[in-house]
Amino acid sequence: MAYKIAAIDVHKRVLMVVVASGAEEVKDPTGQALEFECRRFGTLESDRARLIAWLQERQIQEVVMESTALYWRPIWLDMEGKFGKLHLAQAQSNRAPKGRKADFKDAKRLARRLLAGELMLSFVPEAEQRSWRDAARAKDHYVAERVQLQNRVEALLEEMRIKLSSVISDLFGVSGRNILAALAEGKTTDPKELAKLGDERLACGKEKLADALQGTPRQLHRKILEIHLEVLNKYDEAIGKLDKLVAGELKAHEDAVARLAEVPGFGVDSAQRFIAEVGVDAEAFPSAEEFGSWFGGCPGSNISADENHSTKSPKGNAYVRKLLTQAAQAAVRTKGSRFQALFRKFVTKQKYPGAIWTVAHRLGKVAWKILHDGVRYIEYGETSTPAAVKRRIQKQIQAFRKLGYAVTITPLNPTPEAPCPA
Repeated sequence: MAYKIAAIDVHKRVLMVVVASGAEEVKDPTGQALEFECRRFGTLESDRARLIAWLQERQIQEVVMESTALYWRPIWLDMEGKFGKLHLAQAQSNRAPKGRKADFKDAKRLARRLLAGELMLSFVPEAEQRSWRDAARAKDHYVAERVQLQNRVEALLEEMRIKLSSVISDLFGVSGRNILAALAEGKTTDPKELAKLGDERLACGKEKLADALQGTPRQLHRKILEIHLEVLNKYDEAIGKLDKLVAGELKAHEDAVARLAEVPGFGVDSAQRFIAEVGVDAEAFPSAEEFGSWFGGCPGSNISADENHSTKSPKGNAYVRKLLTQAAQAAVRTKGSRFQALFRKFVTKQKYPGAIWTVAHRLGKVAWKILHDGVRYIEYGETSTPAAVKRRIQKQIQAFRKLGYAVTITPLNPTPEAPCPA
């Protein structure tokens, strides 16, 4: 029986479909003439149903699709479980010669390059993991928008000539929120009265706080501030709901979350987000090196005439890159950790951004090892004090309980063997 694959060039309103037939299990089309059958379909529910019926009539074993936007998702969801293999190709790997783009030709080229192994294929997780990822990414977007809104609030205070953020460390902590709410409601314009709303433990003191609150807020400023604070409260509420949603979905994989959260720089939240992106056991990535290449952690290689013209890393998965960069910045501040020593080793040569990215790359490999092999993290850096270890354990337990987990911390081998010399 001929081995048949379908190639689909996905657009918003139309699907350009090509069925390619060749010899059985042929994976190298060199020298072999493929037979193509082309057809155009719409993208509505009835159109997609006709497409699936048409492909099933032709006994398609493999489907590859290309889309520069998210229009591939409905087609993928409809086909999932109905065909042997589904692939999503990155558009860049199927580019046409300049000035020669044509939709059916693009689909034919997509089929040929799949058979030749020339396509860059995207990682598409299983349905359950995709739902985790959607929730984690939604939270990530809300957090980014919340930061932008906080910046707008600070800019508005500068417009009022109020220097509140110059004297308190957290503008949106308890004291800052109380003062901002009073300003927005217009309860008082007296800086001394506003300063009384600050906590007694503020390092700046009441006198300096009152001086920073000297300003000229107008009624319009207060109204804008009130709107900003209302939206900020809604963001906080949405982020809290998404936190509980992700924690509830990953409760069955509590052990994996706990093992990953033990790594310096990680916590419960970042562990959940990482697992949502790569999976509970990272089985899609056979090695740490392949995982590093997927998320864009490896240095680039643009070599010509024995000279490397660029070491810039590829784009990779933006969410994992961002998460590992944030984790690296936290890990290098963990006293006595191997990551802090690694950072100090490279910071003089690579400066701060390069050293942080080196640590992020190493963190990514460690995280892959923990999930893929089901092991736990053991710190072989400088010995931490028992008090520091106890504080970290208490902090982790508190974070887990806040999200609805019930964890019990049990010590590993208290005197682990020393690592082999590098």
